[in-house]
Amino acid sequence: MITVTRTFMPSLEDYITHLQRIWKSGQLTNNGELVIELAEKLEAFLGVRNLELVSNGTLALQLAIKALDIRGEVITTPYSYVATATSIIWEGCDPVFVDIENQSFCINADLIEEAITEKTTAILATHVYGYPCDVEKIEAIARRNNLKVIYDAAHCFGVRFNGKSLAAYGDISTLSLHATKVFHTAEGGGVVCRDNRIAERISLLKKFGHVGEDQYLNIGINAKLSELHAAMGLCILPKIPEIIAHRRACTERYDQLLDGLKLQRPAPVAELEYNYAYYPVIFPSHESMMRVRAALMDNRIMPRRYFFPSLNRLPYLPAERQTACPVSEDIAGRVLSLPMSHALTETDIQRISAIIRKEMP
Repeated sequence: MITVTRTFMPSLEDYITHLQRIWKSGQLTNNGELVIELAEKLEAFLGVRNLELVSNGTLALQLAIKALDIRGEVITTPYSYVATATSIIWEGCDPVFVDIENQSFCINADLIEEAITEKTTAILATHVYGYPCDVEKIEAIARRNNLKVIYDAAHCFGVRFNGKSLAAYGDISTLSLHATKVFHTAEGGGVVCRDNRIAERISLLKKFGHVGEDQYLNIGINAKLSELHAAMGLCILPKIPEIIAHRRACTERYDQLLDGLKLQRPAPVAELEYNYAYYPVIFPSHESMMRVRAALMDNRIMPRRYFFPSLNRLPYLPAERQTACPVSEDIAGRVLSLPMSHALTETDIQRISAIIRKEMP
């Protein structure tokens, strides 16, 4: 079976070497030496500062909302993984969905300002598939309207835009280090803060809000990353250039073999160093997408409707929040993410592409 992604596993020997450090220290959690080392190495690798490691990408979003004291309405995208919207709801805020661009599939910055009300306190936008939002326009809107900006940068590990990490934009950018990502810690996440004080608040919030045994300074939760997860990250980080290079080669091969078909891909972006995290294709119609999807699955190839549904149509949203987002709804009904991983081979790509060509009208 060829799945849409496959977790990169380091050598067992390498992982055991890091485990031996944990056994020697006797510390499994509570900001151990491996977590500290991984955070420092990630800051250096990505070229960011104030990176706090947490236990997953969803908690990273929730901590960002809490640390920035965001309340009321949050303008966000309908085209993302469900955690983007549900983190807003979980923190007691109201998502206000703004439609997406039909080229980048990111939030349409030209529509944001008209969605702002007296209740709006923040913008939470996703760099979809690792392609950047219109960060300059969003920043200008935020300044004019005194809003905070959070970027869901779950897909952005290693991506650089205009010469700097895409995770360096916004008041906060959040990372997912889940097993399906280009870089992972099995489960994990990260919060990158512009402001040193906000980073300190994230650090406090993620460990129950207290320091030492008896200094309870604030409300908090448990969002710490364990030493076992940090060990996985330390094994994988040196492999990232190799992983991204392979994904780039796979992307270029898909491009060659699918050339000429009526398939839309995210538009190229100038000044972007990409990580080739995903290979999404937009089919001419819902019917053609479903036909190709069925044919691939019949051949034990598992693509994913990534992202579906459009989040403005989540069934548990109040009716007043299910506002129409026609571009997002249209794209969500026609998208498939094709298999992309370090394990994908030339034979796999040829097989997948041949099936798609056969089923396309």
